[in-house]
This record gives sequence, structure tokens and C-alpha cells, in this order.
Amino acid sequence: MSLIFLPPPLQQINSEIARDAGVDLYVLRLDLMHPLVNGNKWFKLKYNLLEAEEKNFTTLLTFGGAYSNHIYATAAAGNLFGFRTIGVIRGEQKLPLNPTLSFAVQQGMQLVYLNRETYRQRNTPALQEYLQQRFGGVFIIPEGGSNLNGVRGCTEIVGDAMPNSWRRCANDRLRVRPTAGYTYAFDHICVACGTATTLAGIALSLDQKQRAIAFPVLKNGAFLAQEIESLLTNYLASDLPSPYTSPADWELVCDYHFGGYAKVNEELLLFSQQFREEHGIPLDYVYTAKMFYGVMDLLKQGFFCQGDSLLLVHTGGLQGNIGIEQRLQKFTKI
Repeated sequence: MSLIFLPPPLQQINSEIARDAGVDLYVLRLDLMHPLVNGNKWFKLKYNLLEAEEKNFTTLLTFGGAYSNHIYATAAAGNLFGFRTIGVIRGEQKLPLNPTLSFAVQQGMQLVYLNRETYRQRNTPALQEYLQQRFGGVFIIPEGGSNLNGVRGCTEIVGDAMPNSWRRCANDRLRVRPTAGYTYAFDHICVACGTATTLAGIALSLDQKQRAIAFPVLKNGAFLAQEIESLLTNYLASDLPSPYTSPADWELVCDYHFGGYAKVNEELLLFSQQFREEHGIPLDYVYTAKMFYGVMDLLKQGFFCQGDSLLLVHTGGLQGNIGIEQRLQKFTKI
């Protein structure tokens, strides 16, 4: 497996919808950084792996569902960097294993199953102490990499992750293409939202003239606002580095969950297929497809101002499409 992580390319979206809205639209392709450990999952894992190494842990233990991108990425990263990995999976074991869990096992991950009631206690001291006693000294990473190490990594997505020629200059409103050696200034950075860790990190990496917009993939996702505030407060109170002393403005757009987490319908599938055919960008159904759909719909509604520039963060997760497509074979147009 390659140790090389490539800078994520920026891709302009030449969309009639964006042109009609008078908006410049770009995608940050985190999905192309590495064949297995990519997307926002790499950024959320990065400093957890470094802490585990610094503290001489040899085993990582983390949590996730049966189709979890985080489980997939942690298994691959553990194999890549020489850690033993344990995945605590929500629910009962089902054989044969789905593609996500099969891959995790192939990467050397030991799978442990917890019923849903017990799994809900995954962040409690009692269950974590039990897991420490059962498996010995393990470095525990929360589900989705949602901790301050995860936030720290995500502060680098829009800054350090972008090629030097695209970084902000002092005049953040300057609209000069990168061929001139300046940085394109994005007014809005859009991202899908599950645990809120990525949004928190991005908000901390922007200046006060920019805005982060998160699209929760969970039904009734407004509750994530409290989680975001908690992550931002705790991070700024920590000793961890922060690009700015306060976060940029952020907001949640909660109308594009398509029924809830991992819920997919034919409309979303067809949108994803058409977007890939038109722009050459594959989308994952759980996260990025919903965010991209939401952005395009908001453009039609005039949500953004003429002259605005938008950066859509492609957070990877394409591995999950295989399992979803297997479950949705009744849709013949996939």
C-alpha cells in the first residue's frame, strides 16, 4: 500500500446552474489523496495516529457501523502505519461480511460486535474501561474520529491541504487565477456533516470574511449546532494550534438529508449519476451527493449572491457506494 499522499486537486465545475447564478464553483477533491486512506477521514485520523505513536501504543480501537468509512480508513491506516486495529461494530454480525467489513478484515482489523443498546454507551468511561481490560493497552479513537485531534486535522483541509498556488493572500477578496501566483478567495466552503468534526475544523481555519456551510446527512440535523459549539469551545480552550483565535461564521442547512443517515432514493441516485457523467466526479451517496445536491438546489433558489465563489469539499467515502448499490438493486438506473 502506498505511503504517498497527494495534494488534493481543485476542480472547477462548469455548470449552467452556477453560471446562471453568477457563482464560481470549485471542488476540493480529497477523494484523490490516497487510494484507501482519503477524504476527511485521513485528516481526522492523522493526529490520532501521531499521538498513538508518541505514546507507544501499538493497537488502535475505534467504533463504527457496518458500512462505516471511518472503520474502512482506520483499518487501512493501521495496516499502512504498522498498528494493530480493532473495530467495534454496531449491531450483530451478518455473514457474509459486506464489502466494507470484508476490506477491514483483509487489512488485519479484528471485528467486535456490540448490540445497539451497549453500543450507545461507547463514549462512557465504564465501557471504555471494559474495552481496555478486554484488549489490553489500546489507543481509543471515537467514532468518526470525532475528538480534538480530529478537529485539529480538519483545520488543515482548506489551508495546508490546498496547493500553495491556491492559498489565500493578504487581500482575501482578490480574484486572481492561480496562474498569476495568487490565491483564489472562496466566500463559502460547503461540506457534508455527520459528526460535525470536519465543519468545526474548517470554521477554525477560515477568516472572518468567509463562511462555512454544513449539510447534515442526518434527519433533524439541527441538533449538531450544539455539538459544533462544544467542539469549537473545547478546541480553543486547549493547547492545540489554531489558525485563528475564533471561528468564522458557519451555518447548518438541514433540508437535504433525504430521509436520514444512509437513506437514499432514486432522485439522489440519478443526480449522482448525472453529475458524474457531466463533470467526471463520483459522489458518495451518504455524504457528498446530498451536499452537492443541496448546493445545486440552493443555487437555483438564489441563496448565494452573484460574484460569490464556492468551494465544495469532497470528503471521499466512495467505498460505501458498493454496499448501498447492492441494497438498492431495484433501481435499475444505477
